[in-house]
Amino acid sequence: MSLPAEETQVVPIAAEADLLRVRSALRAEAQDAGLSLTAATKLVTAGSELARNIFRYATHGQGVATIERAEHNGRRGVRATFKDTGPGIANLDEAMRDGFSTAGSLGLGLPGSRRLVDEFSIDSHVGSGTTVMIMQWGR
Repeated sequence: MSLPAEETQVVPIAAEADLLRVRSALRAEAQDAGLSLTAATKLVTAGSELARNIFRYATHGQGVATIERAEHNGRRGVRATFKDTGPGIANLDEAMRDGFSTAGSLGLGLPGSRRLVDEFSIDSHVGSGTTVMIMQWGR
């Protein structure tokens, strides 16, 4: 169950400075949710990579991060959803493989982000964009 909507932070991603705003919002929500330093660092690292992907690959570098605290069965955590209306990912299986890159990078972004968090889902359609949800729970 999510907390009330007023607890949700929406951070537009359209400029490099927005990457810092995403990191700051993730760190603040992680602290408020009582995540350990390790869990918070994993969340911020994964979210930072996803925000950077939006900035690099989305149409005109525009997207949004929606960050909210969540609670389920007495556990508290942070959910972050990253959405863009960019070109989408043609082959998700390939994109989720270590070493795959369309930009000459190390290709660790999506699979690395998936390994860092407790929950990860991705939905992408060519021509209409990508949505990635990550979730980190307190222990």
